[in-house]
Amino acid sequence: MSLERFAPSPLPPQPGDGAGLHAYRVRPPGKRRRYGVHVVLLLLTLLTTTVMGARLAQNFHLNRPAFELEQDMTALAALWDQPWRLAQGLPFSLTLLGILLAHELGHYLACLYYRVDASLPYFLPAPTFLGTLGAFIRIRSPIYSKRTLFDIGVAGPLAGFAVLLPALAMGLAYSKVIPGIAQRGDLIFGTPPLLRLLEHLIFPGVPPSDIYLHPVARAAWVGVFATALNLLPIGQLDGGHILYSFVGDRHALLSRLFIAALIPIGFFCWWGWLFWAGLLYFFGMRHPAIYDASALDSRRRKLGGIALALFLLSFTLAPIQPGVSS
Repeated sequence: MSLERFAPSPLPPQPGDGAGLHAYRVRPPGKRRRYGVHVVLLLLTLLTTTVMGARLAQNFHLNRPAFELEQDMTALAALWDQPWRLAQGLPFSLTLLGILLAHELGHYLACLYYRVDASLPYFLPAPTFLGTLGAFIRIRSPIYSKRTLFDIGVAGPLAGFAVLLPALAMGLAYSKVIPGIAQRGDLIFGTPPLLRLLEHLIFPGVPPSDIYLHPVARAAWVGVFATALNLLPIGQLDGGHILYSFVGDRHALLSRLFIAALIPIGFFCWWGWLFWAGLLYFFGMRHPAIYDASALDSRRRKLGGIALALFLLSFTLAPIQPGVSS
């Protein structure tokens, strides 16, 4: 997930082009980047995702459910004695990290274009069933223009989607049909509209419950889920930045309304939405004011419509549910 925090905007100087392009430096004079933390976090995330990917690959090969937590923990411990089996996890890990990297580089390159001081991506390794909690960048300087804010906010989801779409199609091409497989195991994954559309094209007439996703498709599923999260029109998420670019000061009220909408969805569909509603309410609501009364042009309004379409294609009411092991 990308929750880009950036510096509050004081009353701005007079940008020459109205887009904030020359309102600030890329970074203060004499300040040098430190790459060590970024490299270490990336390598650790590559390790954790490859470990989890190796187990996914084993389960896929054996036609076992993707996640059976007790058996998976035993199998993962055995990797210490057979480290060469980690190579089986690379299709999953490299696909997932490629999607996350594309998303964050979309933001980062947009920041470079507008001369906004931003960090390189920080990856978050984690001992979870996916091996990561995502990635993020830090935006350190103020943003003075709605157009700049919009371009930086929308660049990440568009770049990430450009990578995940072919990965999802390729992963589905290597997936297989096993009756009821998607409803077995300790975790059951929802089927967002984008995935169902591609499944219908590649496996016509086959219900989602019978399609066993290849690890590459599973990594792309994570990318789809991350896209839905990032495009929630709330606070300082990417969707929140896009929303602010359109509505300005009404952003705070609308963010609260969208958080309120997550609460019944959390009670009736997936408890995880309650977690995200609480996290965003307490830590992600405050959006720095941008003193720019200009409206977005028609090209950006169309891109906003595309971002909305990506959100609708990626969002699912119940992305993850507990299941029953076979």
